[in-house]
Amino acid sequence: MGTVNRVFLMGNLTRDPEIRKTPSGTPVSDLGIAVSEKYKNKAGQLVETVCFADIVTWGRQAETCSQYLHKGSPVMVEGRLQLDQWKNDKGEKRSRLRVRADRIQFLSRGRGANAEDKPPQAEDRPAEEDEDARPAASMPF
Repeated sequence: MGTVNRVFLMGNLTRDPEIRKTPSGTPVSDLGIAVSEKYKNKAGQLVETVCFADIVTWGRQAETCSQYLHKGSPVMVEGRLQLDQWKNDKGEKRSRLRVRADRIQFLSRGRGANAEDKPPQAEDRPAEEDEDARPAASMPF
């Protein structure tokens, strides 16, 4: 049986994108996103929970995110979970689960958004990926 590693998140950035380059010159951008859920508990009170996730994006998409997004920007992220593992300076094992973005769609803030505030729609295409990336067409469904 095949497996699926797909994530869809819609929320607001928790910080400005941080961009850097790999030793080979590939742009990489780190983002944080907050996704909230509202529901009524048994007592009928409205409860809001927030989930925070770290996002990484590569290539031209990383540059575009860094240029147009900032803390509070609403976005839709499509990607996959990625587990990073390393040892710190003391030799202790560390790990981090984050979303590797394939697509980041910039969303409108709703009323009052001006056309000049909108980024190019090029972000609705897949991000550049490195050698170990699997195309979406290889999914079992």
